[in-house]
Amino acid sequence: MAENEWMRLTAAELNARAKAGAMVIVPVASLEQHGPHLATGVDILCATGVAARVAAILGEEAVVTPCIWTGLAEHHMAFGGTVTLDYAAFFGVIRGVVRSAARAGFTRVMLLNGHGGNAEAVAVAGSELSIELGIPVAAGTYWHIIGDAFAPVLETQGNVMHACEAETSMVMALAPGCVRPEMLPEAHGPMTTRVEGQPANLYRRKSFAAITPSGVVGDARTASAEKGEKLLAIAAEKIAAMLRNPLLW
Repeated sequence: MAENEWMRLTAAELNARAKAGAMVIVPVASLEQHGPHLATGVDILCATGVAARVAAILGEEAVVTPCIWTGLAEHHMAFGGTVTLDYAAFFGVIRGVVRSAARAGFTRVMLLNGHGGNAEAVAVAGSELSIELGIPVAAGTYWHIIGDAFAPVLETQGNVMHACEAETSMVMALAPGCVRPEMLPEAHGPMTTRVEGQPANLYRRKSFAAITPSGVVGDARTASAEKGEKLLAIAAEKIAAMLRNPLLW
């Protein structure tokens, strides 16, 4: 199996991958509260886990950088245990990583986001960097990219929410030590962050403390490692197929 992690490759090996036309996948995440039952690194684990599985499918066509581990998480700050940046700092980190990849000779970059609070900002960053650097920079949040593909696996929801059945299942598969099973009975909350009458595409970011006392959106009580493995495999297959589409680039 081809080595895909940037940090495990030598400079000469990375130069060869760039010359061969490999793409760079940059996982982007957040360090924030995930309810009473999950460690704060959920988005880092999931974004990195999906990216690694995508790269395993793509082989030498892809290189994965270490995860950008902090993002826009102001809406979780009231719970504690959260690190956040402002947009300028967040964009600056992404810009530095992508610009470095471009200077190393890579000509295709995918910003693979794993935190809902980053979604709009990552999309804007991808567009701005495409213009600035003159290379295609794709950007998307993994569960948005795959549409409704998770729905057949999940019992209580159709897609990823927050510290929910989906995220908890994936963490059970990726890093079971980051789950507190004894707290699962408390790991549930409202099934949406939107108020009645608020359209899906109307953005009004509120503190999660005003939405869910538990810090959870969704219901993690039906989570399992088996579901998590299925979700990770689905995401990897769908995203790898998308990235192999030459029309995207």
